[in-house]
Amino acid sequence: MIRRDITIELAKGLEARPVAIFVQVASQYDCSIIVEYRDKRVNAKSIMGMMSLGIAQGERVTVLADGPDEKEAVIGIEKYLTSKE
Repeated sequence: MIRRDITIELAKGLEARPVAIFVQVASQYDCSIIVEYRDKRVNAKSIMGMMSLGIAQGERVTVLADGPDEKEAVIGIEKYLTSKE
């Protein structure tokens, strides 16, 4: 299992469109991926779960990945969340 803290750098944070893209990125990987934000834990592959977090730019999340491609998953997710899109 890999655990990484990531600061959201997306210009609009994780609102509807960025969440949809985030879920697409997470869904490319076979491992399980969880996002922790404040006191919530959600499946990164769930659009409704991710939307419920309401994460703004500059906020920090913890991503946990567990499975055969966990390293690649965390790298891909971090790359997206730290982009300036």
